[in-house]
Amino acid sequence: MINTTKKDVLWNYAATFLKLGSSIIILPLVLKVMPSETVGVWTIFMTITAFSSLLDFGFNPSFERNVTFVFSGVKELTVTGFEKIESPSDIRVDYGLLKSVIEAMRWIYLRMALILFVLLATIGTYYINIILQKYQGDKQEVYIAWLMLCSICTYNLFTLYYDALLQGKGMIKRAKQIVILGYVIYLSISVVLICFNFGLIALIAAQLTSTIVIRFLSHRSFFTREMKDNLSNVTARDKGEVLKTIYPNALKIGLTSLGGFVIQKSSMIIGALYLTLNEIASYGISMQLIAVLSSFASIYVSTFIPRIVHLRVINGVNEIKKIYFKGQFILLISYLFGGVAILFFGPYVLKLMGSKTFLLPTVLLILALFLSFIETNLSAAGSILLTKNHVPFFKASLISGFFIVLGLFVALKYWHLGVLGMILIPIIVNLSYQAWKWPWEVVKDLELKITDIKRMKNDTEFYIK
Repeated sequence: MINTTKKDVLWNYAATFLKLGSSIIILPLVLKVMPSETVGVWTIFMTITAFSSLLDFGFNPSFERNVTFVFSGVKELTVTGFEKIESPSDIRVDYGLLKSVIEAMRWIYLRMALILFVLLATIGTYYINIILQKYQGDKQEVYIAWLMLCSICTYNLFTLYYDALLQGKGMIKRAKQIVILGYVIYLSISVVLICFNFGLIALIAAQLTSTIVIRFLSHRSFFTREMKDNLSNVTARDKGEVLKTIYPNALKIGLTSLGGFVIQKSSMIIGALYLTLNEIASYGISMQLIAVLSSFASIYVSTFIPRIVHLRVINGVNEIKKIYFKGQFILLISYLFGGVAILFFGPYVLKLMGSKTFLLPTVLLILALFLSFIETNLSAAGSILLTKNHVPFFKASLISGFFIVLGLFVALKYWHLGVLGMILIPIIVNLSYQAWKWPWEVVKDLELKITDIKRMKNDTEFYIK
């Protein structure tokens, strides 16, 4: 039985604060010690780290969803849709099926990690060389940090299936506790090494240590003695059959992730080719702050995704409606108060810290907040639709990504719109289709009505649980 509680949500909030807010927490020290150019390089490194996750190509959410199916009592995995369980008493974990899923994950992630390392060592290094042509700082330090970053990204991708196992089993609280510990270690090492003037190497070394700790504890948490005994006493099914079942949706999610990355991150990658590192630093820091807000706003729905998958299997539509409504409520409140905080207090706090890098002007910050809001909302809707084991939006995501890349090149190279173009182009492309399409599909899928909204409004548990 996959049962998500308030404690899971609270631990997810805490973990997300440290995971995505860790850069913000050490930001005062980074901005005070490092020159703006180095901050710009660090921002580019973080973007490349996000890009490396694309090599997962949709397998992690697909594996996570199928792990949840297994722990919900499903005996056969299907390409689309899912087997329904008539009664909770019928739920029995098929460890032979689980073992085959684990073997399939290990097989695919080893090959993905090797491909990622080759790409980073070749194309990635070439890109860094281009960026460093206008860099005035210590280039040797950047190259050492880059080598370490390549190692981190490769190892992280190779062990990414640990996340699918913990999340898919519904071990949200344990997974987030591990993340919290890992990022406390990251912050501690970062602060110490920065104080000893290790610069970029301090941040990357801390990231490497944190990643190793998180993966080690994740492995131990899932593969308990009982789990090992259950898996050792069964024969795995053909992992090739599992991959054939998961591959179609994983491919679609991978293409969707590619389009989503283009929508969210291509501005940074392309902008770095046309703007100064100081402009990139300002844009990057602003978007990092907004990314933290986005993550907090989407925590509620993301925490309940395994639960929603389980509810699909046992036909618990009314509870899914409650989760979605509350997720929307939290999304709106988060952006309302968080956006105001960034606009009014962000510049003042940076100035008080003596930062060498500043936030974007107010108008651009408002546009960036609006862009983040519509992206977070459509992402939440997409996550709900994915729990049906169906990917309806992969073509739209790719088309949107194409037009955003095209628009960015035109806006930056020919129209010289600068940071305004980096924000405005994704807004226009999103509003043309995806921003309204997928939330509307959720409304139709869950058969949401005005009466449902009124009922939730009058439900006391809606506000306190």
